Amino acid sequence: MSDKKPISRMGFDTLAAELKQLQEVERPAVLAAVKTARDLGDLSENADYSAAKEKQRHIDKRIGFLENIIKNAQIIDIESLSGDRVTFGAHVEVVDEEGNKMQCRILSDVESDGKTIISCTSPFGRAMIGKCTGDSCVVKTPAGDKEYDILEVKFK
Repeated sequence: MSDKKPISRMGFDTLAAELKQLQEVERPAVLAAVKTARDLGDLSENADYSAAKEKQRHIDKRIGFLENIIKNAQIIDIESLSGDRVTFGAHVEVVDEEGNKMQCRILSDVESDGKTIISCTSPFGRAMIGKCTGDSCVVKTPAGDKEYDILEVKFK
């Protein structure tokens, strides 16, 4: 049994809308394409059938992935959060040892883009969680440890 995973309301709603689109529009369309291609005859040399089946597999896999995320989601109301400590939903400004500043938001794995939205379970996200403005954190990277100073934590 898996633990509930945090996700923002906006992230959850986006995934739920994608799931609905896949289930109600894309999957029925691809099933119709599979049936049409099957009706053309010899399946061993039918490129339309093979392409439609491949698309069906891709859609079914994505539906399963989304259903699993939604089933195990713990929706966090990030609009109600506040404080000076880095938690899920926080906007954080940091500076590294070379003076490079970075701004990011801490959200879920599925919302992360690896640049401005950082996963709460990534090495960078885990290193910052619980820290306050003025604290520093060390992030273990493939290139070695990198230290960051937290300049600002905000939620709005």
